[in-house]
Amino acid sequence: MNYKITKDIIGLLEEFETENVSLRYTNDIKGFKKWISDKEFRHQNNNDEPYWEGKENGRSPESVISTLLLHLNKYAKTYSKSAIAESEFATQEDFIYLINLKAFGSMSKMELIKKNIHDKPVGMLIIARLLNNGWVEQYGSESDKRNKIIQISEKGLKTLEQQMTKIRKATEIVVGNLTFAEKMELIRILNKLDRFHYPIFSRNIKSKDLIQTVFEEYSFKN
Repeated sequence: MNYKITKDIIGLLEEFETENVSLRYTNDIKGFKKWISDKEFRHQNNNDEPYWEGKENGRSPESVISTLLLHLNKYAKTYSKSAIAESEFATQEDFIYLINLKAFGSMSKMELIKKNIHDKPVGMLIIARLLNNGWVEQYGSESDKRNKIIQISEKGLKTLEQQMTKIRKATEIVVGNLTFAEKMELIRILNKLDRFHYPIFSRNIKSKDLIQTVFEEYSFKN
């Protein structure tokens, strides 16, 4: 038996238990393997830190990430606008709401609004526009007739399908020249950020209290 390897594995397990006190990883072999994979990734990229504008003047990575996310959002909106040019859609939100209804099925108005990360007044205006165009239908919930359920209509499906070729091309352009592996890694990272932010967004914390509340409840130390 190779006792050196055994000792190394035991050492890694001890390091894993010490680092995983916050239970970022599941406390089993699957979590242990993921921890080793992430540890190796960090080691390989430790000396490959990217350059960003303003780095030499102390600009933080958090600032860069926030700015780049804003830029990418603007780029995506530009391509979405092109995808619906000369179509019946007035905004990209129109077809995004329809895509969600087609993909996830009927849901309440508030479920649809929250899925698209909108405030209620904005979401209700979008839904009203979809109803006026006959792209969605609404009916009362069986459990609560006051709660309206929304579903995509046949007209909505037809209108959406007429534009889907351009919409798919727009989404391909947005991800640009990323490799398949980079796309998968980006999905993992963005999902992690989305899982962090969505519960906070869903609480509808007042704007004046939002930053202070989040900083009091969460640790941002790496």
